[in-house]
Amino acid sequence: MMHTLMFVVLALISCLPNNNAVQNNYVTCGSILKLLNSDYAYRLHSHDVKYGSGSGQQSVTGVEQKEDVNSHWVVKAQTKKLCERGEPIACGATITLEHLTTKKNLHSHHFSSPLSGEQEVSAYGVDGVGDTGDNWEVVCSNDSWMRDAHVRLRHVDTGMYLGMSGRSYGRPISGQMEIVGLHSPQHGTRWTTSEGLYIVPKDKESTHAEYAHTEL
Repeated sequence: MMHTLMFVVLALISCLPNNNAVQNNYVTCGSILKLLNSDYAYRLHSHDVKYGSGSGQQSVTGVEQKEDVNSHWVVKAQTKKLCERGEPIACGATITLEHLTTKKNLHSHHFSSPLSGEQEVSAYGVDGVGDTGDNWEVVCSNDSWMRDAHVRLRHVDTGMYLGMSGRSYGRPISGQMEIVGLHSPQHGTRWTTSEGLYIVPKDKESTHAEYAHTEL
């Protein structure tokens, strides 16, 4: 009888959630990540190539290549706000995403995109400083943004959803796909995190941040 009871207790313990595993699965302030479109399997990307129409600002595209270093984005607080490094990003929070290589923020505004005529998405600002057009609301169903979850990013100023139009560019960026703002949470607007360097929320007793990373 005692052996049976012990087995049941051990079985129940094994089913309990691993708090460390859950903690390590948050998307957090200061993390550097790649965003993968869940519908097209392309990564959010930017580079020092300007649009030839619309705003003329730095273009934002989607790329299929996993290894491209121009697909890294830094998770930050909304414009003119700060967040603590390692702080989990709550669902419903407003964030900015800074392009790691060019120090410009993911941005949108009332310009038409070059291929589909949807709302243009660009990269804007200097050294990570831009304006309210850089603010995006994290739309997800948990308490916090989890790395394995599908989320949507809604542009705060215009209400548009970050998405892909399904159209591809020609030269000089052949094969890259158009990133746009879409009116509704439709096909092409779901995103999940992929490769990156994630800052793990620190324990209250800890004095330093920890890092979890996947292949960059």
